[in-house]
Order: sequence, then C-alpha cells, then structure tokens
Amino acid sequence: MKVLGRDKLIKFSGKHANAKGALDAWFNEADGASWKTSQDIKNRFSSASFLADNRVIFNIKGNDYRLVVKVRYQNDIVVIEWVGTHAEYDKKSF
Repeated sequence: MKVLGRDKLIKFSGKHANAKGALDAWFNEADGASWKTSQDIKNRFSSASFLADNRVIFNIKGNDYRLVVKVRYQNDIVVIEWVGTHAEYDKKSF
C-alpha cells in the first residue's frame, strides 16, 4: 500500500514520543501490505474497527492512541486522516 500523510505521524510523534515506535511499526507494516479487502486488515489487526466510506480505526500502543485512515483498496492507497489520544478520539466524530 502507498501510505499518504506520514507527516501527521511524524508531527504527532514529536509531541508524544512514546507513540513513535508503535506508529513507525504500523507505518512500515501498512507500507509493505497488500490489502484488498477489510478482512485482510482484520486478519492482521484484530482490534481494527471499520466505519463507513472505507475508514479504518487502528488502536496504537495498547489503545493509548487512535489512528484513523481511509483505504482505497482498488488503488492500493492508505490516507492518514487523523491521529490522536484515545481521549481526543472520544470527542471526535467521524
């Protein structure tokens, strides 16, 4: 998959250094993945949640953080939309 928006992960890691390792690991895995369906994601990330419009929510670092992406399966693209703390996520609406 081609992952767009890595700058959001880098910026967030600058403020939350303890998230850097987990976000880097997620990025490296997603960047090397070939997800064709949501089941492909679920097979690897069992705690991933799925929303309408091909949005996926990943729990990062034991659910301390949340990562929201949009997956374009047919184009092999993942767009990072948002990353934040679990508390910040609870205040958002996607």
